[in-house]
Amino acid sequence: MDLGLKDKAYVVTGATRGLGFAAARELAADGARVLVSGRNEKAVDAAVAELIALAGPGTAHGLVADNSDPGTAERLVAEAAERFGRLDGVLISVGGPQAGPVETTPEDAWRDAFESVFLGALRIARTAAAALGEGGVIGFVLSSSVRQPIPGLGISNGLRPGLAMAAKALADELGPRGIRVVGLLPARIDTDRVRELDALGGDPEGARARAGAGIPLGRYGTPEEFGKVAAFLLSPAASYLTGLMVPVDGGALRTL
Repeated sequence: MDLGLKDKAYVVTGATRGLGFAAARELAADGARVLVSGRNEKAVDAAVAELIALAGPGTAHGLVADNSDPGTAERLVAEAAERFGRLDGVLISVGGPQAGPVETTPEDAWRDAFESVFLGALRIARTAAAALGEGGVIGFVLSSSVRQPIPGLGISNGLRPGLAMAAKALADELGPRGIRVVGLLPARIDTDRVRELDALGGDPEGARARAGAGIPLGRYGTPEEFGKVAAFLLSPAASYLTGLMVPVDGGALRTL
């Protein structure tokens, strides 16, 4: 199936590793050009080099940027326009917020996460919306915590559902302009972040086994599996999909 990604241009934030990089990799592999961002210069350079090795010169560029910085949104859009001469979409991914229960997670952790997970993401989406034309798309990498709380991830449980509803409202607002808004709800995808969470209790193998037992497919997902879903949702092949939140979870969510 041709997703129609050839020569399209996308910004993918938080794309030096994990889910962001997995999405950028699949976009590039299918012919798109990607601007990847991250907070660490060495990590950004390494991600760009790997994407170029995969898909060829000119496929990828990098920008060192923090989603919580108020200037990041304008920098990303301007850099994409300069490098590619166009912008077809953005995928907004951020690192997971500090783990801990709602009751004891300190207030400054909530404040920091709000700046990056919520406000930073919304700022990038709104700036991209002003630059996108008909056929453009804005994607959010969220979490299964949008639909049911994850034990020990109080901040994610608090902020992700609000961002999902803001994305849903944005889909209504941008739909008349032909701009789509979609969200992805990953659960147990085998990334460094999930391995870190599994290790918090001191028994990572046991935690993985228990979590896997609750997934109908019986295993964690791979980053590649997530990336392929993200690439499809961002592509012209998904041109009639907007305002939806797509679980990438092996059936783990017990909601419709």
